[in-house]
Amino acid sequence: MKEGITIFFRKKQEKSPIEVIKEELKKKIYKPANLSEEEKQILEFVKLETKEWNQNNVTRTKAYLDFYRQHPEIHWAFLGHMVSRNGGWNMTDLKGELLSRLLSDREKQSFFSFLERGNWLIFQDAYPQFLIYRESLKRNKPLFFLFPFLDISVFMETIWNCFWKNPQPFLLTIALIINEQSYLEKRVIQNPRYKQEVLNKLEFKLQDLLSFNHILFPYRKNGVMHLKGQTLTHFESLHERIQLGKRLYAVLFHDKDVLAHAEQWAYRHPHTGSRKDYWPEIFNDVHEGLPGEKYQFQLKSCKLRPGARRIYSPSLESAWKNVSHEEAEIGDWFKDLQVMDYFIELKDTVNGEIQHAYCKTLERLELAALAKKAVTNWH
Repeated sequence: MKEGITIFFRKKQEKSPIEVIKEELKKKIYKPANLSEEEKQILEFVKLETKEWNQNNVTRTKAYLDFYRQHPEIHWAFLGHMVSRNGGWNMTDLKGELLSRLLSDREKQSFFSFLERGNWLIFQDAYPQFLIYRESLKRNKPLFFLFPFLDISVFMETIWNCFWKNPQPFLLTIALIINEQSYLEKRVIQNPRYKQEVLNKLEFKLQDLLSFNHILFPYRKNGVMHLKGQTLTHFESLHERIQLGKRLYAVLFHDKDVLAHAEQWAYRHPHTGSRKDYWPEIFNDVHEGLPGEKYQFQLKSCKLRPGARRIYSPSLESAWKNVSHEEAEIGDWFKDLQVMDYFIELKDTVNGEIQHAYCKTLERLELAALAKKAVTNWH
């Protein structure tokens, strides 16, 4: 898929799309003074609908996929769905068979809070944009001027208005990647609580060990499980997270065969949070072991050893209760036009092969669980 931004938007004065967007951003469109009753009702509906689907990782992940099925032109909805599945797997791993042996209860809770807050924040920013787009389609007129009332960045208001005039999925997807990662930066990544309790403590000490760094896109082809994806090495870097988002988008959408199979798999396998969803041969959401038994090696090259039982990977519902969140911190992350540089397409083809790396991570995790030495008291 080669959707260069040069074909995105044409004006009589032959300005490039980036120039047009830059000019619009410089105007910094502000809230209109008065809203009609209909516009107020739309905002109320969007807020209620978003809250309804923002209960937990499973409901969010389903909402993204449902929206994508109705609006396949919004590529980010499927990318967001698949990445959100990974967020759910990371959450349940904390209560799963391997990591639960390596982390204290306090560390599990801290890491879950970190993952859950990020997942919640992204949804309550991205999903209202989708709903406003849907309402705009119903009325055949753009309603993106309502974004400031939902504390959505002026950057996205500008992008959606351009998309409305000339829909090019590539530009909108990259903009949403930039927006969501920038939105998280101060609210989660630079949040002193998460820096102290999570990032400084776990991210670097267990970086090579944990599977949190792998973003997996599973699918089945001819009955065989395939994993595509990418590995994130510097979670604290906004630049690295945006670049990762671009690579993940390329992995999922540049190869029509991969996309078709990933969509098919996602539609057939509702997200539960358990890794059994994609690999029932290795994982089970029911614990097959005896209470308190010593852990035994189960895996070799991502296959169960003869006579080995499956690894416990609980559903989200059985692992974690729903969380009541504090309101999102207000404020627009957009400050300057430098972010426009991210619209340049990746030069290199992104391979996306990750199965071998993920299998090695699982084996290292097993070794650590067996030794029970990976965890020291970091309080």
